[in-house]
Formats: sequence, structure tokens, C-alpha cells
Amino acid sequence: MSINAGDHATLGAVYNGQGVNFAVFSENATKIELCLFSADGQREVTRLVLPEQTGPIWHGFVPGLKPGTLYGYRAYGPYEPDRGHRFNPRKLLADPYARAFRGYWSSGKEMLGYEPSGHYTNTQPSQIDSAPFVPKSVVPDIERLWSGAPGPRREWNETVIYEAHVKGLTQLHPDVPAELRGTYEALGSDAVISHLKGLGVTALELLPVHTFLNDGFLVDRGLTNYWGYNTLGFFALEPRYFGPNGADGFRQAVDRLHAEGIEVILDVVYNHTAEGDHRGPTLSFRGLDNKAYYNLQASHARYYVNDTGCGNTLAINHPFVLRLVLDSLRYWVTVMGVDGFRFDLATVLGREHHGFDLHGGFFDAIRQDPVLSRCKLIAEPWDIGPGGYQLGSYPADWGEWNDKFRDSTRRFWRGDAHSAQELAGNFLGTASVFDRPGRRTTSSINFVAAHDGFTLADLTRYREKHNEANGESNKDGHGNNLSDNCGVEGDTDNPDILERRALRVRNLLATVFLSQGTPMLLAGDEIGRTQRGNNNTYCQDNEISWINWASADNDLLAFAQNLIALRSNTPVLRQSRFLHGRIRNDGNPDVSWSGLDGGTLNWRDPSLDGFCLHLRGEAEGSFSPEGTALIVVNGNEQPKKLFLPDPGPGLVWQRVLDTAEPDTEPVDVVDRKRQCASAHSVSLFVGKAAVS
Repeated sequence: MSINAGDHATLGAVYNGQGVNFAVFSENATKIELCLFSADGQREVTRLVLPEQTGPIWHGFVPGLKPGTLYGYRAYGPYEPDRGHRFNPRKLLADPYARAFRGYWSSGKEMLGYEPSGHYTNTQPSQIDSAPFVPKSVVPDIERLWSGAPGPRREWNETVIYEAHVKGLTQLHPDVPAELRGTYEALGSDAVISHLKGLGVTALELLPVHTFLNDGFLVDRGLTNYWGYNTLGFFALEPRYFGPNGADGFRQAVDRLHAEGIEVILDVVYNHTAEGDHRGPTLSFRGLDNKAYYNLQASHARYYVNDTGCGNTLAINHPFVLRLVLDSLRYWVTVMGVDGFRFDLATVLGREHHGFDLHGGFFDAIRQDPVLSRCKLIAEPWDIGPGGYQLGSYPADWGEWNDKFRDSTRRFWRGDAHSAQELAGNFLGTASVFDRPGRRTTSSINFVAAHDGFTLADLTRYREKHNEANGESNKDGHGNNLSDNCGVEGDTDNPDILERRALRVRNLLATVFLSQGTPMLLAGDEIGRTQRGNNNTYCQDNEISWINWASADNDLLAFAQNLIALRSNTPVLRQSRFLHGRIRNDGNPDVSWSGLDGGTLNWRDPSLDGFCLHLRGEAEGSFSPEGTALIVVNGNEQPKKLFLPDPGPGLVWQRVLDTAEPDTEPVDVVDRKRQCASAHSVSLFVGKAAVS
């Protein structure tokens, strides 16, 4: 089998009808071999030295080679960990640009690039050939651009995000065909789409679907990596969710979701890889060019910068690592059809040598990219590195997970003192954090529960975490959950406690969906899903994590559907501009506050537990929402007299929501001076034309 120079322009394996071009990045290797394997991946058929190097790109073209061929790389160079180099040609390496893999990764010593010893030093390279123990990269067919239904391209202020796990969402759904449960195809099934549309969801945000590995320590415990934040292949779908149609099943699901007006957002992990710290396996990046792909400690290059808490940190500020990330993102948009991305530990992506930089290379590259600049982009705005907490510091058109919203909302409805003031700010898009030049209220991704932490139901069932099933002596997971069990830890038959919990869940949901910003709902929270008090189910691929549709709380589902519909039909609840009490042309402020009794609020009162928020359209700007709305919050355990402000000329108030009476139909207010705010509740009134 022959090989010629080929082309360096496109990284990865590219079939052109006459053969396959291979190109891989390494600026410190001295030689790279292409290894081709038999169809079953068990036998290495031949090795070919990549004959050309253009800059740091090694490349070669193999005439006659076909799609489906299995391959890998072996990289030669110094094995000098103290200088950051970990080349070992005995380790078969995955192509960073591989579109698919065949086989499974082992977690044994065969994967290690060093020779382990009783006293760990990893100074000697391993002599074991890893090829029999690793998957092989697969040559893809000629790549075709997305031709399915175009993305809906929803405006941010029309967006309702639903965070879900492919398997967790579909594995136990009785109306999903049995052969599709837990697969990509299931996401596009009639049952799932019917639920999402009925709920009012406009964007499905999926936990990682890039190829990832099961951590060795989890395998030893008989567990698995469920969430998927352990990526190795940034272009390849995780095969454990393949259904009858393999990767095409994902495209088919995206196509169906688009056709029904639902966007698809991927949770992506470009901050670290599955190779872990200096004790981890050599699978791809470490063996191809450890010093280029990873940030290493300046004082001792044997060890990795660990801004992620996962053992290593990708060197996004290296031009070819940045190129890898951008090429991957564009692939998922232009070939697989997705509409946006949620970036795990996104501060890593914006950290330059001098620290986090809004104008750093990654953000600048995204801004000028004609494909990616049009996507929905969401940051998890923190990591554990220096200056890692960056809430409110991302580009104007990004959304950010707002943990301040999450925590202050939990505190208030738990009954904590001094919490009403922050809750009030939540209703206006957390302006104290996000109101910066060019930013909108929709920058704040508002949520009270996500995959990491308690579910919404468990926030009201458990005071303490119960992670014993994880095998870490309940030491893992966050210890400060701002939760409350309402009187009994876990399950109970006490009707008073059950009603108290149900009311608190409705209050938490109402706060999310009545606030300015972009709401996000954790899958299953709308039907009362519990994880039995486990707030760190990263390793629980079982009934602890899967949504149990058979036990759905249909009353809660109906409440959530109504709440989301109210938001959709009431434009003043989802304004894009921040409201600060500016005077409109009609002489009224765009927002005003009052006490439940109609008096002036004392924001310095530590016992403050209620308020009225009167919303009108913006005072300026081209977007001017119609109507007016009043949000009434009573955090007290007793009902209170309520004095409603004047809704405006020709209008009367209509109560359309009361979390304490969720089944009540909309009621016109006859006497706005003689109303009552239900105990521990949120109410919504909207202005409607008075009948003459």
C-alpha cells in the first residue's frame, strides 16, 4: 500500500472518491505513523509513515482507501515528562478529528503511557502495545452539509430551555417504542415531541453527546460515567445512545425537532479531556503532543494546570487547539444541524496567560465566525482556576447560567431572612450583574435546578444530600443545597407536608417563568421527578437518574404548562431591555414597586417577605411590549391584605395565576382595594380592557 504527500489543509481523515487524505497536528513529534487495521479492528494490517510536514501538520494521501477503514496514529518523539513531552509510539492514538470509533476503551494499565511502579514516578515509558485495547478511528464517507429542516432560530426572549439527558429522558417513557428507548432516535419520537410541545419548550439542551469514557475508578466500583463530561472525541457521537440508525438517528431526531419548532443545543466539554492528570492514560492528545494540547505547570511541566478539577486543562490559547474547538463546533452546526452550545466550565475558554479576557482569542474567533456567531451560545461562567467566577462577564450575545438567581430564589422560598431583596432583583433579570453595555435581560439563564444538584422535587424533600449509591461515603456532591424537607426527610404520607412541598415547587417554578431573562427547566421537574436525595448522579445510569414517567405528577404538569403559556402570551414578562423605572411617554414608569398594602417598600427591612412588582412596556427602544402585569409575592406563612395599584386607563386587573390555588380559572378583579395575597404564594395579574 502506497502513500504520497497529500494535503495539509483539512485535518482528519478525508475521502475524496479516489482515496483518503490524513492530516494530524503535532508540533513536537519527530515522526508520525498511520496504522491501518482489519475490518474487525483486531489486526494491524500496515504502518505508513506520514511523508510530509507542513508547519506542525503531518499529512499523507493513501490511494484506493475506502470509507469505513479503521486507523490510528503512533507518534514518535522524546519521552521527557519533566519537559512536558510524553511521546510513546507503543500507544495507538485516536485521531482528534475522528467522526466515529469502532470498539471500546479499556481502563487497564495497557492504556498508560508510562511504566507504573510501586512508587509512582512515570519516568519510564510503557513497553505495552495498547492497540488491542483501544477503539480504532473510522474513515468517514464524503461529508455532506445539513439538509434537514432548518433550525427555528428563536429569539432569546421567546426561548424556553429544557435540559435533558438522552437516555434519562427516554429510557422509561412508555410511549416511546421499546427499541428506541435511550437512543438518539427517541428524542424525535412522537411521544417526546408531544410532551415538549405541550409543555411549551422551544429548545432542547442535551447533556454531552460527544464520545466519552468511563472513568477507571467508576468501573472498579461497578458504576459508569452517566453525564458524559469526560470527552475524548469532539467530532464523534457517543455510541452508547445509538439506535437502529446509528449516527443518522441523531440527525433524524434533530430534523424532527426542527420541524416542530424546537431548537437543539449541545452541552459541550472543551475545557479538559478524558486523559486526566499525569497518572492518566495516553489515548490521543497526550501522545500526539502533550506540551501543545495541554496547559502545563510553569514550574514543573510534568504536572498539569487543573483549572477544571478534572486533572487537565486544554490549551485553548494555542492556535491549533483553538482550531480544533472551532472546527468541532462548526461540524455540529453545518453537518449535524444543531442550533447552539452550552459550554461547560466556560471560563477556561476565555482564560489567556494574563487571566480571563472577554476579548481573548476564543471569543474573538467566535465573534467573527459566520457560522458560530449566529448560534445560541451559553456559558457555565465559572471554573476552579484563578479568577474563575465570571458571571456577567461574557459577550453581549451570550447567555449565562445564573447561579445567583438559583441560590437566592431557593433561599427566599426556604424562608431565609434578608432574601427578598435579591429575589426582587431576580424578577428583573438580575440587572446588578448583567446590565452592561449592549447586554439584554435574556443574558440571564434563570433556573432553580439543573443536572448537577437536587431536582426541583428533592429541594423540598431533603435537607441533606444522600449520595451513598455513588460509593464515596456521601462525601461527593455539593453540601450547601439551600434545600428544606418541609418537616420530614424523604418520602412521607403526611398530607400537610405534601401540600407544603407542592406549593413550594410551584413557587420556585413561578419565579423562574415570571422573571425577565431566559428560563431553563430540568427535564422531569415538571412531573415531580426525584433522585432520592442524590445531588450528584454523574455515575448513576439507572432508575435513580432516569425519568419515571409512570409516577408523573399530572397536576404539576398542568401547572407548568399553564405557567409557560402565560409567559408566552404576556410580552411584558419577557422583555429584552432592563427596566429601571424610566418614565414612558404616558407618564408612567416602565416598572414600579409597592408593598402588599400599597405603601412604599423599605428595602432595608431584613424581615421583608413580600412585594408587588408592576411591569409595563419599555420606556424606550423599538420593542415595546403590549399590556401591563402585576407580580405579587407573599413569602409569609399567613395570607395578607392586598391593595392593587391602578392598572391604567380603560383597564382592569385579571388574576390569571395564584400558586396557592393552581386550579382557579382567571378571575376579574372587582375591587382592587379589597384583595388578599394567599400565604406563601406568587400571584400574577394582567391588565385587560374593561367592559363598558
